[in-house]
Amino acid sequence: MKKKVAQKVLGLSASVLLAGSFSLANAETIKIAIAGPQTGDVAQYGDMQVIGAEMAVEQINAAGGVNGDKLEAIRYDDACEPKQAVAVANKIVNDGIKFVVGHLCSGSTQPASDVYEDEGILVITPASTSPEITQRGYTMIFRTIGLDSHQGPTAGRFIAETIKPSNVAVIHDKQQYGEGIATAVKKTLEEKGVNVALFEGVNKGDKDFSPLIAKLQKEKIDFVYYGGYHPELGQMLRQASEKGFDAKFMGPEGVGNKDISQIAGEASEGLLVTLPPAFDQRPENQDLVKAFKAKSQDPSGAFVMTSYTAVKVIADAIAGTDSQETDAIQDYLRSNTFTTPMGKISFDDKGDLKGFDFEVYTWHADGSKSTVN
Repeated sequence: MKKKVAQKVLGLSASVLLAGSFSLANAETIKIAIAGPQTGDVAQYGDMQVIGAEMAVEQINAAGGVNGDKLEAIRYDDACEPKQAVAVANKIVNDGIKFVVGHLCSGSTQPASDVYEDEGILVITPASTSPEITQRGYTMIFRTIGLDSHQGPTAGRFIAETIKPSNVAVIHDKQQYGEGIATAVKKTLEEKGVNVALFEGVNKGDKDFSPLIAKLQKEKIDFVYYGGYHPELGQMLRQASEKGFDAKFMGPEGVGNKDISQIAGEASEGLLVTLPPAFDQRPENQDLVKAFKAKSQDPSGAFVMTSYTAVKVIADAIAGTDSQETDAIQDYLRSNTFTTPMGKISFDDKGDLKGFDFEVYTWHADGSKSTVN
């Protein structure tokens, strides 16, 4: 019997729910919640999620919808905060929505997915990379991005085999995502015989990294890996440059945002980042890229195509089952292959993508990136 954990959520702040761009009057619309940060320090990632998901809704509707019904995207803001994510999840339950694209931050996705699993709501995260999310035996959680258990070793091998530093510091933000991937990098480096001289956490929201930089200088660190998001790393890069600390820095997809260049300026030049492949550069996606650019939207963000794909596979599964019953749809998702802007994809029994690979890029001060040769 299903455990009822959803509660009537009263008095939610206006930031929790933002009406979607495709609010259709038709009562027969298939509603998809787009849940992620639309306010807060990482709202830029939420923007990627929204433009990708809403473009998929728009294009699917223009092609006739799904089984004669239109899709409707409804935005919910969790500000990348776990407690607000649970409030959002309960609001989605009370709004009677069966499908969610989200959440974005791993620390929000994990507690929210407890609610969705109990209530039989199907959720596809386009951005949460923590392996723990899909290791709990849940049937309703999927993702259209890889895992930190793959991303961390990708970074660690690159550092050990290409950079070959003498003394490495692995820093993280003490959050589920940041500490998780930092731990995976540290493990890979140690297996490769690289000296990890420092493994240390900083606090989310910190702005003064002078003591940390002094410690890095004292330890003669020549390479720094940071697990976390761009606001803290941007400050760290800028302050390191100001203090003459010239070690190489690297981070995960959570730092691959143009805002890091606005924060760090020239100090962001040469930052190494692991990111999903540049799906916007693939020849088969150029018509889709033009559709984004016609709206003055940037299709190159790390979570744009993963969010588009999340909507598309939900729509394909509804069409394939001729049903909106999430039990049938989750089974269909695990049993089929889907053609998407990410290429042909399929899911394993846990809901993770099969064969997803992260790639290493060099970040530039103008906010662009280039593939590492």
